[in-house]
Amino acid sequence: MAAAGGADSRRAAARVAVFPLPFQGHISPMLQLAGALRSRGLAVTVLHTEFNAPDPARHPGLDFVSVPDAIPETVAANGIAKILALNAAMEASGHVRGALASLMASASAEREGEPRRLACLVIDSTLTATQKAAAGLGLPTLVLHTGSAACFRLFRSYDMLHDKGYLPSTESNLDMPIEELPPLLVRDLFDPSKLPNKEIGQKILNLATETTTNSSGAILNTFEDLEPHELGMIRDELAPKGIPPFAVGPLHKLIASSDGGDTSLLDQDRSCIEWLDAQAPGSVLYVSFGSVVHVTQDEFTEIAWGLANSGKPLLWVVRRGLVLGVEKQELPDGFESAMEGRGKVTEWAPQQEVLAHPAVGGFWTHNGWNSTLESIYEGVPMLSRPVFGDQLATGRYVADTWKIGVLLEGVLERGEIEKAISRLMDENAGVEIRGRAKELKEKVRICLESSGSSQQAVDKLVDHILSL
Repeated sequence: MAAAGGADSRRAAARVAVFPLPFQGHISPMLQLAGALRSRGLAVTVLHTEFNAPDPARHPGLDFVSVPDAIPETVAANGIAKILALNAAMEASGHVRGALASLMASASAEREGEPRRLACLVIDSTLTATQKAAAGLGLPTLVLHTGSAACFRLFRSYDMLHDKGYLPSTESNLDMPIEELPPLLVRDLFDPSKLPNKEIGQKILNLATETTTNSSGAILNTFEDLEPHELGMIRDELAPKGIPPFAVGPLHKLIASSDGGDTSLLDQDRSCIEWLDAQAPGSVLYVSFGSVVHVTQDEFTEIAWGLANSGKPLLWVVRRGLVLGVEKQELPDGFESAMEGRGKVTEWAPQQEVLAHPAVGGFWTHNGWNSTLESIYEGVPMLSRPVFGDQLATGRYVADTWKIGVLLEGVLERGEIEKAISRLMDENAGVEIRGRAKELKEKVRICLESSGSSQQAVDKLVDHILSL
């Protein structure tokens, strides 16, 4: 009991600061991690930009400090350019250093009932400026990687990929297997040389490697039974460098949802849940491409008619800005009448609740890592259409390693879309896919039990934080 009491007092005397990248797919896991650390007795302060600022009212157990950001308005909407501009602005302004210095000073003050020591800063893997600010104050940093362990390894392997001739990719080598990183093919790689500004693409790859190398630990939103080989390779690489990795995922289910708060930046239309209540079990295909992905007008039309022609009940998220150059997209003429009685279109849905609904039998996804983990947790098989970055590798793992989905590649065409939906939800292949998805669902639930691998990883993470 004395040991337990000592651990409790050490946790009560420690505060952790976290700083997410201000995009939905990065804010959510960071706030979920913050909730998990708080549930272990640590006080947590969320530093955040004014851009895409989280709502403190949704997270009553956390403290929030706004750090003025200065992304020039001339910077294009491209996410990579914004990340680099944000780092440059933070480094130039000194606002992050000032916020951390103030937090360290207030944390060390003698105040009854408040933590007295700022133990560390947990940063998104792309925020090099925040790490430099912390280092200047002697504050240790831990790095949260919001993608898979496979993508963590991939993004640290780009020197090898260039040295061995996989990159830059060519039309003739797109289907070449990458022997060092199975099951990936060359076409699954993010290739900076194909971007309008390849130097920017290479810089974004270097960020995560740089922050991890300069950190006191790496936090990964994955779990042991999902990526055992990849996590083993990461440990072999990082342990000799004194950088322990912690596989603490899936973060969205690590603690009770009431403790994690609502992390969505968009208003959710909950009327779709009532609609799902009236549908047959396992019959509905849920379609959502996340908060960032765009499609062209032609692709949108092919998607619409592929969905309509599939004959499946459908819940389709058509958010504002989904179609390039269009703020609010109109559905194709005749689509609504073709879907009458078996379809619902919404601007944004409470995705975790949708995937948990018994009526949902499949998920057409862009394979953002948060969406993929949410689908795995609920045992919902996926129709994968990755678009960019780590989504490409994740889609390959879904189809070829975990075999819990169908990968839709090539030009989007309504006939091919209809075939892919049928394969996922009707044919014998779909039966096998659904069976594997259910098996993986059981594995993830075990890892989240009190003695499960992810809960143990969080305990080790907290002990590590207290040792810094």
